[in-house]
Amino acid sequence: MRVKVCPRALPSIRSVTSLLVLGVCTLGSGCHGSETIWSAEARSPDGKMIATAKIFENSGFGTGGGGTTVYLNWTTEPQPPMLILAFSDGATGGKSVGMNWLTPTHLELTYKGHRTVEFQAARCAGIDISVRDVSSEPGQGPD
Repeated sequence: MRVKVCPRALPSIRSVTSLLVLGVCTLGSGCHGSETIWSAEARSPDGKMIATAKIFENSGFGTGGGGTTVYLNWTTEPQPPMLILAFSDGATGGKSVGMNWLTPTHLELTYKGHRTVEFQAARCAGIDISVRDVSSEPGQGPD
């Protein structure tokens, strides 16, 4: 089956195609994902687990903000990391969260400032997790 196209419609089809290509390129070039601006790791005393904290900023067209996340993962088994703490408000500068292994099965996470905790795990992979704001404790927590 052969389709006939009206000769007067060809400039319109080319214009629409050009605009679609330009739009896709513009959106694609503006989506850069997120950029890590600070990170830290803390291994458990027995070396079996690792906690990883990151501050990230979203970038790209129509995005903004960022946040802080802490993940827990095994050091001996290849598995995806497990989210254990998330702040959606990013950081105001400096270190965002402190990570201190009190025992091989207890991780203490500390932070300063008025932060909005979006997600907090109490226990993950046999590890007890405690989270506390140390703003009112002089000399404590992240700088």
